[in-house]
Amino acid sequence: MTQAAEPLQASTQTELDPVTLGILWDRLISITDEGVSVMLRSSFSTILRECLDLTAILFDAEGNSIAQGTKSLPSFTGTGPATLRHILDRYPPETLNPGDVLATNDAWQGTGHYFDICVMRPAFRNGRIVGYTMSISHLPDIGGIGYTAAATDIYQEGLRIPVCKLMVGGRPNDLVFDFIRANVRVSEQVVGDIMANVSCNEVSGQKLVEFMDEYGLDDLETLSQAIRRQSEHAMREQVRTIPDGEYRNKIEIEGFDDAVTLACSVTVDGGDLRIDFDGTGPSVSRGINCALNITSAWTYFSLKCLMASGIPNNQGFLAPITITAPEGCILNARPPSPTAGRHLVVHFIPSLIFGAFAEAVPDVVQADSGMLGHLTVQGRNRDGREISDIFTATGGVGGAMSADGSETTSTPTTIGVVPVEVWEALTSMTVESKVFVPDSGGVGRRRGGVGQEVVIRNDSGHTLTVFPMGYRTDFPAKGYHGASDGQLARYEANDRHLHPKDRYLMAPGDRVRVVEAGGGGFGAASEREPERVLNDVLEGYVSVESARVDYGVEVDVNTRTARRVA
Repeated sequence: MTQAAEPLQASTQTELDPVTLGILWDRLISITDEGVSVMLRSSFSTILRECLDLTAILFDAEGNSIAQGTKSLPSFTGTGPATLRHILDRYPPETLNPGDVLATNDAWQGTGHYFDICVMRPAFRNGRIVGYTMSISHLPDIGGIGYTAAATDIYQEGLRIPVCKLMVGGRPNDLVFDFIRANVRVSEQVVGDIMANVSCNEVSGQKLVEFMDEYGLDDLETLSQAIRRQSEHAMREQVRTIPDGEYRNKIEIEGFDDAVTLACSVTVDGGDLRIDFDGTGPSVSRGINCALNITSAWTYFSLKCLMASGIPNNQGFLAPITITAPEGCILNARPPSPTAGRHLVVHFIPSLIFGAFAEAVPDVVQADSGMLGHLTVQGRNRDGREISDIFTATGGVGGAMSADGSETTSTPTTIGVVPVEVWEALTSMTVESKVFVPDSGGVGRRRGGVGQEVVIRNDSGHTLTVFPMGYRTDFPAKGYHGASDGQLARYEANDRHLHPKDRYLMAPGDRVRVVEAGGGGFGAASEREPERVLNDVLEGYVSVESARVDYGVEVDVNTRTARRVA
């Protein structure tokens, strides 16, 4: 099965000069950013308000993506264009009216699992559709057994919302909202976040029409063509900097019980890229399977990190890329495979693709990262209020040719971390400690970022259900070019090993301890400057012993000096 974008054709309309194009492009970004701002101000859940697990996208009347909010997640910007096509297949443009708002959370039409709601609004000007706005956000709950990888089929994972009209002519579709409220735990938060998405699209759509009025644009065709054509040209030029050929990689990652194999081949042919995931292991009976839409999104993100960080995200950027995955493999699973924890697999796609390019472009690849873990907590807080909240703890970023990995940073996803004060107030759980883990980053000329240890105690007075979703517990973040790997992650409950992807009942007073992984190093440790090692020790990233044994540097913390030893 394949996903590929169509190459652009030159526009037959008047070309836009670079200055005008830059001004118009900036305005489109500001429109999406204003929509995101509205969504955040009107949101109800921490996963949206604090973690920014969201995206806002603008499309032209033909359904081509042309701009996105600056705080958008890479997974959602990659799936959004395909989602819009599914929505318009169900409700063609001629069936839509002003004030209609459509939505779905279908795993194979949306973002790969039920927990993300995709909301779309057509923008009308002078009685015709001139574009579409879309927002996507992770919901705090969608029913089922909860946000976990423990489900054995997709029917356990919650409410599946087919493409439907949330709003009809500006009025809520009460039946749809009744279905949602009847199937989720924290209905106020869920419906509140959905309406925050509706508000985002309303504002973005209004601003888009005002933008067109201001500049006298009858449609977005010329502007869309210009934006996408420039992105496609820039991307193809970047691809041509890589020698033609086929580059392969295979890695093992944690599954639910057994290891999972991910494999890829990347073919560079002039300005075209073909990525084939043949050799990847089959889908499994737990909720870590991935639909092709989310696999493609993380493939686009990986390639953008490698060669196109400055190129705007739109369908022009996607045009040179073709993605293929065998049907039924874990990266192209089919219903009813459970998918709620699909990020536990697709977040390894950057590592897989970077590894394929490690020898071809060693100056731009990055060592593996420690990633981030989730703890979803369900139950009641001290006041008896029902909760369904997500805590995130971050690992270290992998080192690169010219930089150390960042400490405890969310990667490869860009979601934020819920502040401790907010978490404790909402859940009645106490974060006893949250500290760096010295020596957890891979040793190298450029050090891997360190992970963190977090200890959380249940002070709610109620038994809570905890669903951990952890990475890097069996396979460490790989170091590159002579560097060492990062330290593994660990999950414990009351000092006993805790399965990193299963379900746990947490009694009052119980503690969960999460140790997130360190990132891999880059380059030989013997090449690291003693001054950097000294700073690592002073900052608490590296111990005095590791400085001496691993880096060959004797550090005196009292005099703040360091010297190379034999």
